[in-house]
Amino acid sequence: MSEPVIDLARISAVVFDTDGVVTDTARGHAAAWKHVFDAFLRGRSEPFDIRDDYLRHVDGRPRLDGIRTFLSSRGITLPEGSADDEPGAATVHGLGLAKDEIFVAQVDKYGVAAFPATVALLHELRRRGARTAAVSPSLHGRKLVNSAGVSHLFDELIDGNDAALMNLPGMPDPALFMEAARRLDLPAAKVAVAAAALPGTEAGKKGGFGLVVGVVREGGEPDELREHGAGVVVTGLGEIEVRGRVLPLTT
Repeated sequence: MSEPVIDLARISAVVFDTDGVVTDTARGHAAAWKHVFDAFLRGRSEPFDIRDDYLRHVDGRPRLDGIRTFLSSRGITLPEGSADDEPGAATVHGLGLAKDEIFVAQVDKYGVAAFPATVALLHELRRRGARTAAVSPSLHGRKLVNSAGVSHLFDELIDGNDAALMNLPGMPDPALFMEAARRLDLPAAKVAVAAAALPGTEAGKKGGFGLVVGVVREGGEPDELREHGAGVVVTGLGEIEVRGRVLPLTT
């Protein structure tokens, strides 16, 4: 098993998948999905399991992909609909819009917290001269990072709006991570990625990144993260040791 170490002799930057790694938003996402899916599933199928269904089918995916993947697991197919659908309509877009309304209302009311251990790691990486980026498949990724007050700790930030403009596929395709590496002007082999969702660790492996760190969420399985590409698995980024390069002092 690999040590939880980022060695800056071979890694020059770290790209963080936002939800559950930088921002403590996974529970809010899961709760919003349960509210929407349970209302839709009533009389059709068993309720949405806020742990297993979320982690296996929705977590880490673009919103509409998560809906398709989860409903497929229940043998349900819906028409796509459009962005003009009423929130809650029995379409892929309708369910996505309903979830979006609930989640954004939570963020606006309660704000967003960043994980202290992640913030400490970001400071240490930057103190030692490493570059950093955050990616999120969510259209609200930038809003969440800004709300958590940590946007200044990233050289680059890519969210679902950027992905839509550039027609980038969602995870487990590595396109978001690869775009972050491109903006950092580094090959994937010189970049580490940190993700809590299975599609995120799978994307890191597929992209050939120099290190893939899997962060175990409450209810998550370390072995599943390893099976989906994580070379290092931790329960929090406070377990990661950073070794190597330090920027020279300036006056």
